[in-house]
Amino acid sequence: MRVTAPTEWPTTADEAIAVQDALRPLVVAANPHPPLFHTIAGLDSAYDDETGIVAAAVVVLDSGTLEPIETAVAHGTVTFPYVPGLLSFRELPSTLAALEKLDTTPDLLICDAQGLAHPRRFGLACHVGILTGTPTIGVAKTPWGDHREPGPERGAMSDITMDGEIVGRALRTQRGIKPVFVSVGHLIDLDTACAQVLALTPRYRQPETTRRADHLCRRALRAATAP
Repeated sequence: MRVTAPTEWPTTADEAIAVQDALRPLVVAANPHPPLFHTIAGLDSAYDDETGIVAAAVVVLDSGTLEPIETAVAHGTVTFPYVPGLLSFRELPSTLAALEKLDTTPDLLICDAQGLAHPRRFGLACHVGILTGTPTIGVAKTPWGDHREPGPERGAMSDITMDGEIVGRALRTQRGIKPVFVSVGHLIDLDTACAQVLALTPRYRQPETTRRADHLCRRALRAATAP
């Protein structure tokens, strides 16, 4: 998969915020083409706090069968400090390296992270979408912003707002289970994003893309840090 990665990464919070501010206007929260997603990839990362090693994983699924088509893993070392709202800069280098290893170019990317539901409206899903030019969704386990609890049934949802602006939705993917928090990353609208997340969660709370990428990156991290 082709990725436009920067030659240098920010090393301070001020530099990282400047990057977010510069790229944020490029986000397109709409479907520029008919949203036909035949292949969908999940992205996730795992860290070892003692060594700073990070393992990033990408799992590409067939959207119809949810069967895996391809996987890729990349390792790196976390150098950016832990700063709320800037966590994407800890994951991006390894995440992009894993995407570059793919022979497949997925039609849609699902990040275990925020998109527009972010203090500066530019979470990891937005950043990945801009750098890949690919429709991207953020599906997070915890929310940024305000929302009411959606109804208990599968498919129930409620808007997430920040400063009066709708930035995402709390989406109940399984009856009686905690919702996930969906926001646009790039090149997709919120209605389409929520529909895709529901299609990817036939049995569990998290999308199949995220679940499989989570398992793969954790296995890769254990292998990289084993004595």
